[in-house]
Amino acid sequence: MAERALVLRTVGEMQALSDEWRCQGHRVGCVTTMGYLHEGHLSLVRRAGRDADRLVVTVFVNPTQFGPLEDFDRYPRDFEADRSRLEAIGVDAIFAPDVAEIYPEGFSTRVEVDGLTDRLCGASRPGHFGGVALVVTKLFNVVKPTFAVFGQKDAQQALVIRRLTKDLDFDVEILVSPSIRECDGLAKSSRNVYLTEVERRRSARLFHALQAGMSVFRRGEKRVDRVLEQVRADLSGSGEVEYAEAVDLETLRPVERIEEPTLLAVAVRFGGARLIDNLILRPPEAA
Repeated sequence: MAERALVLRTVGEMQALSDEWRCQGHRVGCVTTMGYLHEGHLSLVRRAGRDADRLVVTVFVNPTQFGPLEDFDRYPRDFEADRSRLEAIGVDAIFAPDVAEIYPEGFSTRVEVDGLTDRLCGASRPGHFGGVALVVTKLFNVVKPTFAVFGQKDAQQALVIRRLTKDLDFDVEILVSPSIRECDGLAKSSRNVYLTEVERRRSARLFHALQAGMSVFRRGEKRVDRVLEQVRADLSGSGEVEYAEAVDLETLRPVERIEEPTLLAVAVRFGGARLIDNLILRPPEAA
C-alpha cells in the first residue's frame, strides 16, 4: 500500500518543511503542475524521483497565466485522483495552496522575461508567460527545490524558466524531460479531454506533421520554408493552425536555414482545445 504524502496548503508549512530537509542535506526535487495529472506529468515526477532525496509536486491552477477568454474556470480538476497517483509513485509532499494563499489581497508584483515571451505561444496569449514566470518564481521561493523538472512538450515555457532562473540567480537546476505521447503520437495534455471524438482523431496530425517536416530535413533539406511547407500541408484540414514555425532553440528567433539546433513547433486549435507540440531538428554537424 502506498504511503500517504504530506499535503501542505500554506506557504509557511511548505517553506518550513523544505528548510528542514535541506538542513538535513537532502536533495529536494520539484515538479510544478496544475493538476488533473496524466502520464506526461507522472513521467516528470518519476524523472525527478530518480535524483531526489525528497520529492515535492505542486498542484495549483494558476489564474495569472490564463487570458480573459481562456479556460481557467473549466480547467479540469480532480485533487483526490491526483493525490492517489502521486502517492503510488512515492511523492513525499504535495503543495496544493488555494489562490488566496499564492496571491493574497493587495498582491501587486509582476515578473516578465523579455525576448522569449512574445513569439510562438506568446504572440496569441499575451500575458501568459508573465503569469508562468510569476508563479514559478513564487513556487521556487516556497518549495526551495534543489532542482525542478519540466516537459519538452512545453518547450517555450521551459526556455523561459531557464532564463528566469539564470537571470534571478535561483539556486535551482532546471531539467527538461521528453514528451510523453499516446499510441498515435498525440502529446499527452490535460486539454486533450476537451476534444470530441472527431477532433481526437484529427489531433494525431500534429505529431505526424512534425514527423513529416523531420523527414524532409533528414533527407538533406536545410531551407526552413521547404520544411514548413511539408508541415503545413500535413496539418491542412486538421484544425485551425495558429502557427507552424522553425526557430532557434535558444532565442526562439525565426531562422531561414537549419544550421544549428532548431525547434520545429506547431499550435493548432480544435474547437475549444488549443494543442501544441514540437520536435528538435539537429544538424549532424551541430549534434
